[in-house]
Amino acid sequence: GCVEDIKLLKQGVRFNISTHYDVRSLEIGASIACSGICLTVVECAPKQELTNWFAVEAWEEALRLTNLSQWTKGTCINLERSLRLGDEIGGHLVFGHIDGLAEIVDQKNEGDAVRFSLQAPMRLAPFIAEKGSIALNGTSLTINCVENNIFDVLIIRHTLEVTTWGQAKVGDQVNLEVDQLARYVARL
Repeated sequence: GCVEDIKLLKQGVRFNISTHYDVRSLEIGASIACSGICLTVVECAPKQELTNWFAVEAWEEALRLTNLSQWTKGTCINLERSLRLGDEIGGHLVFGHIDGLAEIVDQKNEGDAVRFSLQAPMRLAPFIAEKGSIALNGTSLTINCVENNIFDVLIIRHTLEVTTWGQAKVGDQVNLEVDQLARYVARL
């Protein structure tokens, strides 16, 4: 998807997002992950329009915990519709409840793949484990190595091509959602 328009609201922000999805199949009130952030569809392009766009709104918590405030007109984002009962789960369960931001601190090409090293907030370090799962900008990934609050993930060529990871660079901040299982284990 691509951010087409941004409108400031009284205490939030509205984003109009173009998409390849057929918006006639999106319902008002549907949840959609926008770079990993679970947002609610509040409007869709009228059926007679030839463009495909939908609008979402974000409020205080989403604006505080995510990279939404960095989005500008033209920002490309990963989009994923909600799972339906019976859909294949091709990764771990991602809920769109962002825990914070991670910063890309290193990037190394490894053949057709790219290894990204990221720094997470210290408060999230206990939830990040080698060979565990993590969602970054909505992409379900396996954690390879962890040292304190620095971890790395390897992203293959296919994922680089079909997500915004192909444009990612050192210094970028990405939305981080820890594995739900790690969250619950910590509560035991």
